[in-house]
Amino acid sequence: MKIVVCIKQVPDTTEVRINPETNTLIREGVESIINPFDLYALEEGIRIKEKTNGEVIALTMGPPQAENALRDAIALGCDSGILLTDRSFAGADTWATSYTLSRGIRRIGEVDLIICGKQAIDGDTAQVGPGIAEMLDIPCITYVKKIDEIDGEHIRARRMMEGGHHLIEGSLPALITVVKEINEPRMPSLRGKMRAKKEEIIRYSAADIACEVDRIGQMGSPTVVEKIFAPPARDKGMMIKGEPPAAAAKLVSELKAKGVLL
Repeated sequence: MKIVVCIKQVPDTTEVRINPETNTLIREGVESIINPFDLYALEEGIRIKEKTNGEVIALTMGPPQAENALRDAIALGCDSGILLTDRSFAGADTWATSYTLSRGIRRIGEVDLIICGKQAIDGDTAQVGPGIAEMLDIPCITYVKKIDEIDGEHIRARRMMEGGHHLIEGSLPALITVVKEINEPRMPSLRGKMRAKKEEIIRYSAADIACEVDRIGQMGSPTVVEKIFAPPARDKGMMIKGEPPAAAAKLVSELKAKGVLL
């Protein structure tokens, strides 16, 4: 079974910087990590590989430094890593990103299963996984908390819902997005780290994966960020103590004083 795990290198939450001209994240030179939800996707892909004697390919789109994320994925147990990197990919929204990743997957060839984390912590849209499935015209199961059964033709998985789950069966090839409840990610082994250092990372440009230039990067993004800013700090809250009737009266008085109530 051939499995592709799509991962994203995201800025460490303590190192987020914004380009004021483009309203995009500055990624070059910033300490980065594998998107935490993608670690669960990697773990699930590696577990399926171990059960089926398959192959796991880690795939990402990003600047040259994103190669580090792929080496981390190989250290965990992936067989290889592919980096889609081209200046023309810069500024892509979720639509253009989904298209680019789908072109990378088509370049790989026949794939049985694509796994993504449910969302990235820098965008929180949860759109790229389903977007890839749409571009490839394959079934998609989101928020998977457990895979009950998978073989070369079918997958049966539990999709997490509030207060329960949906049991969904679909044909392969398919794409799933996973939640953290699905497993516990492993730590890289020393042997894995040594192999990751030596492994050659395959790089594809926009031309290599036959992208249409008007569908990638900022040019191919139908959504535009007009402005990005840090929200103002909240004022210190007021604690109202006392018996409920008196506290309620005090609350109403304060709200009227602030013009919230008339």
